[in-house]
Parts: sequence; structure tokens; C-alpha cells
Amino acid sequence: MDKPLGTVIQGALSQGLEVRLNPDVSVEDMRVGKFLVVRGFRSDFFCLLTDVTLGTSSARITANPPHPEDDFLQAVLAGSSTYGTINLTPMLMLNREPKSKALNGKSDNGKTTGASLASFKAQSSEEMELLPVKTIPSHFSQVYDATERDFRSVFGWEDDPHRRNFAIGEPLDMDVPICIDLDRFVERSNGVFGKSGTGKSFLTRLLLSGIIRKQAAVNLIFDMHSEYGWEAVSEGKQFSTVKGLRQLFPNDVEVYTLDPESTKRRGVSNAQELYLSYDQLEVEDIMLVQRELNLSEASLENANILRSEFGKSWIIQLLNMTNEEIQIFCEEKRGNKSSVMALQRKLLRLDNLKYMRSTCPHNYIDQILQSLSAGKHVVIEFGSQSDMLSYMLATNMITRRIHHAYVRKADKFLQTKNPSDRPRPLVITIEEAHRFLDSAIVRQTIFGTIAREMRKYFVTLLVVDQRPSGIDNEVMSQIGTRITALLNDDKDIEAIFTGVSGGQSLRSVLSKLDSKQQALILGHAVPMPVVVRTRPYDEQFYREIGDTAWAEKSDEDVFSAAEAAIADLGF
Repeated sequence: MDKPLGTVIQGALSQGLEVRLNPDVSVEDMRVGKFLVVRGFRSDFFCLLTDVTLGTSSARITANPPHPEDDFLQAVLAGSSTYGTINLTPMLMLNREPKSKALNGKSDNGKTTGASLASFKAQSSEEMELLPVKTIPSHFSQVYDATERDFRSVFGWEDDPHRRNFAIGEPLDMDVPICIDLDRFVERSNGVFGKSGTGKSFLTRLLLSGIIRKQAAVNLIFDMHSEYGWEAVSEGKQFSTVKGLRQLFPNDVEVYTLDPESTKRRGVSNAQELYLSYDQLEVEDIMLVQRELNLSEASLENANILRSEFGKSWIIQLLNMTNEEIQIFCEEKRGNKSSVMALQRKLLRLDNLKYMRSTCPHNYIDQILQSLSAGKHVVIEFGSQSDMLSYMLATNMITRRIHHAYVRKADKFLQTKNPSDRPRPLVITIEEAHRFLDSAIVRQTIFGTIAREMRKYFVTLLVVDQRPSGIDNEVMSQIGTRITALLNDDKDIEAIFTGVSGGQSLRSVLSKLDSKQQALILGHAVPMPVVVRTRPYDEQFYREIGDTAWAEKSDEDVFSAAEAAIADLGF
């Protein structure tokens, strides 16, 4: 039988529970973010430890503390006159059935035994139904360390045949996988947050690998720093590299590049060139980079006049106009000459972008869309074209057109109700997300639209950012699942809990994370908030995610398996 850690002495549903630790339990073993279970009279309460405090029974003890070398007096006071308390926030409750003791399936050390594992997995969903917390346990309820069975009850198994679960990490003090539900994950837009150097890119690679391996959606990844498609440099004192998605899933991932020379130098296999043209640029694309180009509102208004007059070729026409032609145009169309000339001068900067062409005989965006429709995952590398002007312009141009195509597909599916017309769910990954989603421009960008749609057209975002406070509050409230590494800035921490009930109690948990390989996960894809040691992205992960028998299948076998999985989903 597990030994209790302490006793509930007081609490409130709105403020959490206060627990007095037993004398034999060291307060130093209680870490913020720890997962604990309170055994109530009828229910088990799954809780997150949010604070640790020291208490004394008399003010005289704090006024006259024992000498540091007086071990005897310290031992006499410990547990009765001096004690530790912890604050718990209940997150979920599980009603215990009368047979629960017979089915508890625990060995003496609290592990789920092999004999009971199958029966535990086979229990009906009604028996294992997790409920929102609407009450609290009674006085003197006992608090226990969470066992493997408790974690399994809440977060499930990675090999669950009924769900696309993916192990994202482990609890801080146990070796048991913590799984996220990928079907729920791709239902909404999601975020990976953390200050620089906390491993956001590794977290993102883990998530993308899980989505690909479990075939939960197709991915379109705007790879600003060439970290996801092919091998990238790992963090640490010694130089080493980690595999990219194309190396892990050679049959399922395609790499496009906006800088072929850079991609070739890195040795990327079979990367496809990608070019965009001026006749694909809309005024809306220019509006997104207004700050980077230092454009005035008057220049944008005149851009609309030019677009109305010249159609798709408006930029080419503008760049070729002389001062006299601009003068004549403005007199005829009531434009502003100085604004048009400023627009012309600043759009000339686009000539420096390696991937921009006056015209492009091949439509690369349609080619990407065809790849996504075929179930391929697309990584777009920027190479040396990774400055914010270049990144924001290309990302916006491509995303707007792919989103429009998905709107048409979704409308067709709603009209025909034919499963074969249902679009594959699409997850678009963007970095430096606050540049696309800040309050000043969010309503004018396609990314703000996608974030607010909540998969209405089968398209969601995976935003990666170190400054969540720069993202519009309305958009943050629509972020379904938030995977957050360490943040220090109070504004960023506050932004993470925008729209989250009870977020105040989790602030201390987030601020106390280690700077490496720890993250707080909360939201739509997990039943309750949890702190994890994130899964290492290493050789063992490559073996587990690749699974030799699966990875070595022929293209034909892989395609057949993908078709079968899609048919099972009703796509």
C-alpha cells in the first residue's frame, strides 16, 4: 500500500487545497508541477502542486530558531511544531466504482502489474470517465504520489487503438509516458512557446514527427532557419547534428527551397526549387510587410488604385514607370505622385529576394497544394532568405493561396457530403508568430483568420514564438494547446494563460521550469495541465518513430497503408 504524503487541512474550489505534509516527508521532495492524487471519500482528485510553504505552530519558534548544529532540537520540533505545507490545484476527478479496490491492479511498489494491465486497458470508458472538478475532497483526505496507473488513467497509452496518442515526454519524477491526443491537437491552432535557447525547435520537431507518424494531418512548415527539413545543429557545448523530418520520413516529406544554393551546400537530398512572381503579389501581401518596407498608409491606398487599373501586373507596371508616366497616371486616376513614387522606390527592395521573378511560367504553389492533397508533408526552407521581410512575404503569399484552395475544397465537401471530397487536415507551422499575429495587423492577415476559424476549413496553425505577449489576445484565446518552455517575462507568462480558467495558479509552475527539456502542457489535447521532461530527440527517438519494419516498406506499401488509414477515418 502506498504511504500517504500528507493530509488535506483546508481549501476552496476557487483557491485550491492546502495540504500538511506528514513528518516523514521532506518538503525538499515536493517540486512545483508535481502530479499528486487526493483520495477522497468517493472520488480521486488529480492535482497539480502549485506552491510549497513552511509552517510553524508557534511564533516563538521563528523568533528563536534552534541552532543549526542542534540536531536533537530540530528533530523534536520536526513534524509537530515545524512542518511543510503544499498547495494543490485539483484538475480532474474520477469517481471510484465499488469494485475499484479489486481492480486497482497495483503491485506493492505502485506500478501497474503486467497481469492487470490488459484488464485495466479494457475497462469501459464509462468506468474511466474523467470529470471536471466541481467539488473538493473532505477534510483530512489523504494525499499520495501519483502512480503509473494514475498517469495512465489520465493520459492513456501511446498504442491505444482508438486514439492517435503520441508520447511527448515523462513526468518530472517518474518514467511513464505522457501522451497528447493528436486528433484533438490538430482540431485547433496550437502554440509552442519559450524564451530563446529552451528547445522550442526540438519540441516542434517532436510534434511534427508525431503528426506524420500517426497520420493525424498533413504539415506545411515554413522553415525560417532550416531546422526541420534536413539535419540541424543540436544545442550544447559539443558540435553535433540532429536528423530532419525528411531523413526520418523519406517517403512522406518533401523539401522546397527559396535559396537553392544554400540548400545544395547543406547536402539536402532532392530539394525542389520554389519561385514566386510579382503577378502573384496582392496588396494584402504588401500590407503585411508594411513595417518592414516602411510604407505609409497613403502608399497602400495608391497600391489599391494601381491594382484596380493594371490587375495582376500592377507591380511590374509600377516598377517600369518613369516619373512622367507616374505624373500622368496620378492626374488621371487621382493618385498621389509622391506616395506612388515612394511605393515604387520601396518595392524595388523585392528585387533583392532570390525567389522573386517578374513572371513565373510554373505555378509552384499549385505544386505544393498537389503534394499536400496527396498526403505529403512539405517543408519550405528559406536559407539565406530568412530576414523578416523575406520570411513574412513568402509565408503570407503561399498561405493565402493554399487557404483559399482549402476553402473551396471544404465548401465542396459540405455540398456533396462525399467522404472522398473531404480535405486532409492541414497544420501550418510558422515561426516568429507574433510578427504575423500582433494586434495592429492580425485582422488583415490570413494567419489571424485561420487562428479564429478553429478548423472550419480543415486548416490550423502551429505557432512557434518566444514572445507570446506580442500575439493578439483574441488569437491567444483561440490557441487550443499550449506547450510552453521556460519564460521569464511577466507579460509573456500572463499571455500564456489568456482564456485559461484557473491560469493564475499555474503561473508559478511555469516560472519555475528548468531552462532545458521541461515544458508545461495545457489545453485541448491533454485532459489536464502537466509538467513534463520532454522526450529526447535522439537516436532512440529515431528508432522509435521510424520503426524499422515500417520505415523500410516500399513506396507502394506506404501509399496503400496511408489509403487504408484515411479510409478508416472517413476522409
